[in-house]
Amino acid sequence: MPPASTKAVATHASADTRLSPGAPGYRRTSLALFAAGLAAFALLYSTQALLPAISAEFGATASAASWTVSAATGALALCVLPLSALSERFGRRAMMTASLSVAVAVSLLVPFAPSLESLIALRALQGAALAGLPASAMAYLAEEVRPKALIAAIGLFVAGNSIGGMSGRIVTGWVAQMWGWRAGLAAVGLTSLLCVIAFRALLPKARHFTPGTLNPRALASAVRTHLSDPLLVRLYVIGALFMTVFGAVYTVIGYRLVEAPFSLPQGVIGSIFLVYLVGTVASAAAGKLVGRLGRRGALYLAVSTTAAGLLLSLADSLAAVLAGLVLITAGFFAGHAVASSSVSRTAKTGRAQASALYQSAYYLGSSAGGTLGAIAFHAGGWAGTVLIGLVAVLGVVSVTLYGSHSARVAARRPGLAAAACN
Repeated sequence: MPPASTKAVATHASADTRLSPGAPGYRRTSLALFAAGLAAFALLYSTQALLPAISAEFGATASAASWTVSAATGALALCVLPLSALSERFGRRAMMTASLSVAVAVSLLVPFAPSLESLIALRALQGAALAGLPASAMAYLAEEVRPKALIAAIGLFVAGNSIGGMSGRIVTGWVAQMWGWRAGLAAVGLTSLLCVIAFRALLPKARHFTPGTLNPRALASAVRTHLSDPLLVRLYVIGALFMTVFGAVYTVIGYRLVEAPFSLPQGVIGSIFLVYLVGTVASAAAGKLVGRLGRRGALYLAVSTTAAGLLLSLADSLAAVLAGLVLITAGFFAGHAVASSSVSRTAKTGRAQASALYQSAYYLGSSAGGTLGAIAFHAGGWAGTVLIGLVAVLGVVSVTLYGSHSARVAARRPGLAAAACN
């Protein structure tokens, strides 16, 4: 006869109505958020592969044209926290639907921008609209999916991001080569519209969401609580630094490949983003990496992979550059999946705000990386962009080492061992 404690565990497990792998609702949720992530990343970075063409049409430098990317990611970073508060009141599903709908509507206006300034303004509006998706999606999964399946579920959402980023760049690249960059942006907008329709049709209604009130003081209190948690702060910094690398590399890579010794056409440059498939695999495998290596071990592996890719990309060989991009992409998506899922698991209250702060840091890193990477490329070529990436990678290592040291120190103090288990 099993002991009483075993019965209690079994009863608790059977009473847990949250989604788990194998359940139809889990599959629909995964597919819906995969579609949402695909649309979001395709829209957010839709101009990135087209920067050389945009520079040529408007007579703009790389750093000026890069603002069509940085403005979108920067606006997202600034708006994600207030929109996450709205999701606490009106629901994650409603906020995600509204966010994607407005972003798609703006995407249908973007191809008609008459100047670089108006294009940047529309892209900022698009980024602000997309701010309602990331934190709401993370909070939705944390509430609706069982803890043991959470990393895998978030990994699939991040995988949708990687495929969205890849497909958006490929579509814009080839369409732009045939009909111009404006047609490329229109194609991404129409494709994203189909993804949003699929998202809304597939996503189940939330069963574990409890509406809150729009209380600015409560929001400020939740933010202070999260920012006073050393583990959460480290995760925010890690997400920002990883994205600084990624933003710098993928904002500038088109300029490098269009120049000698590569001199690639726009369509081929867009196809380079097929390496995002590696990000899909790395994101989905993040849960297994954490299970085998622990969170810090998985982060060290992600950092080492990213650094190796940066160094390899310095070679004036297309094969070496491609291999470097593969390693950078794998390392980035693995690190991002580990850090973002750790935020959702660490925050016990105010999960939307915790995720929103992570997303703010993450996209501020993207905005800074894109701008700094373009400035460094103008000043020192690709080596300058790589240097920006290596400095950010060193920052991730430093933060992770500091976390390990802090955990060891806290473990030696009576009564603080539990706090050190991060």
